[in-house]
Amino acid sequence: MAKRMPLNLQFFSGEKTEKATPQKRQESKRKGQVAKSAEIPSALIMVGGVMLLSFLGGWLLDQILAIYRINFTQYINWEWTSSNVRTLFEQMTVNAVKIMAPIMLAAVVFGILGNYVQVGSMFTTEPLKMQLNRLDPIQGAKRIFSIRALVELAKSLMKIAIIGFAAFSVLWAERGELFLLSQKTLGASLAFIGGLTIKLALIAAAILMVLAIFDYMYQKYEFEKNIRMSKQDIKDEYKKSEGDPLIKQKIKERQRSMSMNRMIQDLPNADVLITNPTHYAIAIQYDAETMEAPKVIAMGKDHLALKIKEKAKEHQIVIMENKPLARALYAQVEVGDSVPEDLFLAVAEVLAYIYRLKGKIS
Repeated sequence: MAKRMPLNLQFFSGEKTEKATPQKRQESKRKGQVAKSAEIPSALIMVGGVMLLSFLGGWLLDQILAIYRINFTQYINWEWTSSNVRTLFEQMTVNAVKIMAPIMLAAVVFGILGNYVQVGSMFTTEPLKMQLNRLDPIQGAKRIFSIRALVELAKSLMKIAIIGFAAFSVLWAERGELFLLSQKTLGASLAFIGGLTIKLALIAAAILMVLAIFDYMYQKYEFEKNIRMSKQDIKDEYKKSEGDPLIKQKIKERQRSMSMNRMIQDLPNADVLITNPTHYAIAIQYDAETMEAPKVIAMGKDHLALKIKEKAKEHQIVIMENKPLARALYAQVEVGDSVPEDLFLAVAEVLAYIYRLKGKIS
């Protein structure tokens, strides 16, 4: 009884069960499709903001107080003229930029860093291209009520709940000091509130970072699942990258045919055809005025060798049997190459014999 070969139905079902190939990953990266969590840049921006407040908090407070002082001591007494209003807005703009520039710079740096640690250096405009299918209301509704959207909603609610609970715990622990703020001086109250704010921000940043790591792991899992390939996809990709075997075979056949035609066209210029006699045929040409050494202009094996011999007879080219020389030339030389030095003497003897036959030399 004949043994039946097992049939893999995955080739027909198109089920995506295989890991993505490197080529598929590169193609996805070019399109901007990478495993990335939006929570990591947010968490790093939060960390950067806390660090900025820790190092520059005093300076920022001095700048804000200076703005209030100059507004309530100088600008409030100015006359409302067009030039004064212009000067007022210019000064306020400069002061606002001076305060906001470090904050914005920290946000940009940590935001870029948050993306770089996930996907590395990448620049693509593919996600910016207009996609008309995004305007489809049915597809939009499906995205809104998809499993992924529900997961994102659950993550947001969980993040709010965790950070809210942590903030409440910190405030509850400091409730005694908070109730006594009315009995403290303004400076002491501001110092306490500033320290409490930094503490809340650090706890929130730490929680965000932990949640961002878990979110990145989830995004990585989703990305790997979405770029999976079926066995047929891998087979098609291989054909596309390496070329269809049938097409490659036809190209090789066409190249052999062109090479054969070129050799047949050059064959009348040969001085001698050295044979095995049936397995190899090598056509040699030599012109003392234009060539430094004899050159192989046609060669073939088996069927091609017989065809070259037939053409050589048609053009009345001398055919000489020399088995060792024919095998050595076929093994060491390609069509268009000069005869190597170690075979030059043997070929020269053959050419000298041919020239004697033709009466070119005495």
